[in-house]
Amino acid sequence: MRFVGIDPSTKTGFVAMDQGGIVLKAKELKGLGSVDPKRIVTLTDEIMAHILPGDIICIEGVPFDTQRAAQAGWIHGSIRNALFRKGLNYYEAAPNAVKKFVNVTGWVGEVGHKKRLVGKDKKLAVMKAVEEHYAFIHKSDNVVDAYILAQIAAEIYMEQNVLRFLPSYQAEVIDTILNPVAKPKKKKKVAKS
Repeated sequence: MRFVGIDPSTKTGFVAMDQGGIVLKAKELKGLGSVDPKRIVTLTDEIMAHILPGDIICIEGVPFDTQRAAQAGWIHGSIRNALFRKGLNYYEAAPNAVKKFVNVTGWVGEVGHKKRLVGKDKKLAVMKAVEEHYAFIHKSDNVVDAYILAQIAAEIYMEQNVLRFLPSYQAEVIDTILNPVAKPKKKKKVAKS
């Protein structure tokens, strides 16, 4: 059994760990060329070539604030379709949950003087937190995110099979993934005549 994390993007992070937490694969996958759909199709094929039956998979959810929303949706959808066609289940972690799992909030500083982390600063904070939590280092922030997702997959498995005590921020992430709360439907406004 392996725990797999997938961070979908044009440079997709992929990590597979064994049950002892040993990293078996840590790669950034790109597909072939720079023109879609060839790049996305070959990227999806590349990801699927690394997936094994029995893998417990966690994939990062679609980011809402991306500048390239259509392309992100295409990549995410392509990967999920391929997993579905192979009969493979997966868990999905929201982008903020991935950061929360290593206790990165996106803010630094004291109350009243907090500064929001954005772009490269946020990615560096996540990479530093992963190093502090797990002693895992990689030059690609996509692979680091995939590593967090593989850790989430492992903790989901443990939550379902072994009594575990996690820090509250990690336990909240696992609980949110396993017990999602349905959002109430918005009421339609009725036009008054």
